[in-house]
Amino acid sequence: MQVILMERVAKLGQMGDVVDVKPGYARNFLLPQGKARSASKDNIANFEAQKAQLEARNLETKKEAEDLASRLDGQQFVVLRSASDAGALYGSVTPRDAMEVATAGGFSVDRKQIALVRPIKELGLHEMLVRLHPEVSATIVLNVARSAEEAELQASGKSMQELAAEEEAAAEFEIAELFDDIGGTKTTGIRIIVSKIHKTTKNTTKTPK
Repeated sequence: MQVILMERVAKLGQMGDVVDVKPGYARNFLLPQGKARSASKDNIANFEAQKAQLEARNLETKKEAEDLASRLDGQQFVVLRSASDAGALYGSVTPRDAMEVATAGGFSVDRKQIALVRPIKELGLHEMLVRLHPEVSATIVLNVARSAEEAELQASGKSMQELAAEEEAAAEFEIAELFDDIGGTKTTGIRIIVSKIHKTTKNTTKTPK
């Protein structure tokens, strides 16, 4: 099926191009969203008559999109979700969630403008692409966490698991220092025993695969 593009469409063509597309793609996406019209003689003639006006309007909306993109690109938004100790999400994070947190942050974006770079299935920092205009896009980051505290840690480059490991290491060091103060050099064997006990405990508490 031949259509005439009313705006630039990625991997398809520029405004005014007449291109061949699959009928389903045209009927379900291009035509209903106003991105194209069937390439009839009347539609092509109408486009040529309105070409200057359409290009001027496209330029105006592009400038508006570029202004928004300059402020939105790289912004980080927090999304709170329940997750397992391993960080696997119990629920999903969708473009609608991204739209809601971006809107709450003072940015006017539509759910249809937001695309997942990859499915979000775990805690952490995740990028999303926001298509503000056929020629302009911005990238935002969703900080998916179980709490505001965890989100703050993730934003600084750490995770709750890493923090727990650091605290555990610090506790082991304090215990070793305490034994040193009590028994001096005789505590070397004690520290080894404590270390072995700790490792054994960790091994026995691991969840079977």
